[in-house]
Amino acid sequence: MGNITYDFTGKSVIVTGAARGIGQAIARHFVEAQATVFMVDFDKDELAKSAADVGAIGIPADVSDTDNVEHVISTVVAETGRVDIVVNNAGILRDKVLWKLTDDDWNQVLQVHAGGTFRFTRAAVPHFRKQEFGRIINITSYTGLRGNRGQANYATAKAGIIGFTKTAAKELAAFGVTVNAISPNAATRMTATIPDEKLSELTGPIARLADPSEMADAICFLASEEAAYITGVVLPVDGGVSM
Repeated sequence: MGNITYDFTGKSVIVTGAARGIGQAIARHFVEAQATVFMVDFDKDELAKSAADVGAIGIPADVSDTDNVEHVISTVVAETGRVDIVVNNAGILRDKVLWKLTDDDWNQVLQVHAGGTFRFTRAAVPHFRKQEFGRIINITSYTGLRGNRGQANYATAKAGIIGFTKTAAKELAAFGVTVNAISPNAATRMTATIPDEKLSELTGPIARLADPSEMADAICFLASEEAAYITGVVLPVDGGVSM
């Protein structure tokens, strides 16, 4: 983990898919930078342990459910009076070749990735407009640009997040809100099962997967005052694999 140089004192941060992996690392970074952090995840038990470890507030929620999302936003505002930063990280996999994908496989992946990103952004906008400030950082993937066998649903969702990020950036700029995304390449539970010979194809010139904290560094930058003039960007944080 790099040294935390940003100061988010007084800022309220929501991180979805936060019980483990990249989401947990993001939450930890913001806590160490003095933000009030709300960790959101569907896995209630894992979330409780993770939030206690990080020093954040855990709110169990299904990002594909509008009522759940609205409950998270209202809870955060009730606790702190504001919502400043939303990191849309929640995701699931239902990998199959496309002719074996069921409607549920398709719909669930799109509803969590793209749907969750949309719902949390939409729910936060009234508060951003009132404050004349906000930061949205979305997690996409190079798979959304290049595709990947067995991931038609995931690739579609991640490509959709890129289009959503750019559209929301254009619509919300007038209200002091920036909307950006990162395309990560980090060692997580999802990458742990990839065979070594396949892993070498995914690491790029730097020849390693990143630690999740390195993704958090990039997200804290995009959420910071120093990045106030950056919007609509998809930042590859991938060791050059997408070159």
